[in-house]
Parts: sequence; C-alpha cells; structure tokens
Amino acid sequence: MKRIATIQDISCFGKCSITVALPVISAMGVECAIVPTTVLSTHTAGFTGYTVRDISDELIPIAEHWKKENIALDTLYTGYLANAEQIDSTKKFIELTKNDKTMIFVDPAMADNGKLYPGFSADFPSKMLELVKIADVVCPNITEACLLLGKEFKDEGEYDEAYIRSLVDGFAALGIKETVITGVKYGDGRHGAVAYDKESGEYRYLFGENQDCYFHGTGDLFSSVLCGALTKGEDICSATQKAVDFTIACIKQTLPDKANHPYGVKFEECLHLICKE
Repeated sequence: MKRIATIQDISCFGKCSITVALPVISAMGVECAIVPTTVLSTHTAGFTGYTVRDISDELIPIAEHWKKENIALDTLYTGYLANAEQIDSTKKFIELTKNDKTMIFVDPAMADNGKLYPGFSADFPSKMLELVKIADVVCPNITEACLLLGKEFKDEGEYDEAYIRSLVDGFAALGIKETVITGVKYGDGRHGAVAYDKESGEYRYLFGENQDCYFHGTGDLFSSVLCGALTKGEDICSATQKAVDFTIACIKQTLPDKANHPYGVKFEECLHLICKE
C-alpha cells in the first residue's frame, strides 16, 4: 500500500484540510499519515470566535521519530500553513523524512479571488515560494500562481489560454516537474484545471460542467484526490480529471441542501466514486 503524509491544519468542525485529506486519500486505497500544524475549533470561513492552537513545534520531533523508526513515505503533501515559521518547519520535516523516491506535492493554499487569505502579510507568498521550489508537483489556483510568480492577477473573463500557459511556464522555469492550475474558466460553461508535464512539454485541459456557487474546502478535496491518484501511479492528465470530476460531483450532491452546508460539501456521500475497486 502506498503511503502519503499530509502536513496541514485540523479544523475540528468544517470540512477542509486534514479532515478532508484523511478520508479522501484513505478511500482511494492509500494510507494517509497526518502531521497537524494547527488545531482550530472550526474553519475560519463563516465562523467567528474560533480557537486556534499552533502545534508546529511538534513537527521536528515527529520527523525525528519517524526517521528513527524508518517510516518510508511515497508522498509528502503540504496544504494550508499558517505562518512563515510553519513553512520553515515543514521544509525541515521534508528534509528529515523524504527518500530518493518520495514525491513532494505542494498545495500553496493561501489566497483566492485575487487576494491573500486573512492573516497573511504581503511578504507571505515569497516565503511560500521557498517551499514551492522544492516540490515535484504544485497545485495553485490562479490567484496563488500570480502571487507566487509576481504576475498580474486577472479575473474570470479577463484572461485567455495564453495567460494560463504563462503561469504554468513560470513554475516549469522553477524546475517543477508537474503543475496543475485550478479554477480555470474560459467562459464556455466549463470549469476545471490546466495540467502540465515538464518532461513531455504537454499542456492538458481537464474540465467539467461549471457550478455557479462557492463551497468552503473544495480546493482541499481537489488536491487530495490529485495527490492520491498521482501517488498510485496515474499520469497527470487522468489524475487531474479525476480530481475535477470528484469535486464537481461533491458540489452537485450538496447544491439541493446548500443553505444547510456553509461549512463544506457532502463529500462523504460521494466517496464511493473514488474508492479502490
């Protein structure tokens, strides 16, 4: 059985980060070890007064113990990291636990809709870029890609295929083997991602039917499926399409009851779609 270790926060209530990654990756028939960086009482979208406990000081002791126990990892998957110190700890964790065959998968979860998430300073993307540069696979949305590469952000309807390719090319120039840009819409009723394999030089456009709504945590769903599929040996094209299809299916499952689900989608009712045969 393949093994992924995911490094990101735990929201005790709300469907995002580790509480999405663990069940999704497990359903795909891949072992998922967890490395929590922060514990929150709820996720931060739509809730106020939530509690936050930074536990990133445990990362290095965990890594050292795993190294002592010779725990082998096929993939290290990073998600939301709350501050620069957590990025430094995550880089050290990766150095201590990876082997020659370990895939480094980075979802630079820090921004959307043209701006950083609350709590991040303007210099945070430059710090995240340090982590991105050691990745084999990166999975940013358009906003995150622009912030990391220092490019102008263009909203839906303002960009074209050449613009998205320029973002992909920016990561390839950093030495990233495979890049997936998410949240791409060309105004034709489709919504999905653009994937690029540096070795083949091929751009692939993987789309599904656009759902005109927003749910918290869908980016984490997408990244978890993509990471799981790549770890199992699927190519970047099929893995990205699987992530697109699953994310859209979860949104569709939730739409009839969206008023009662401000904290995420009903992905539990869709896990059978990605379960190991």
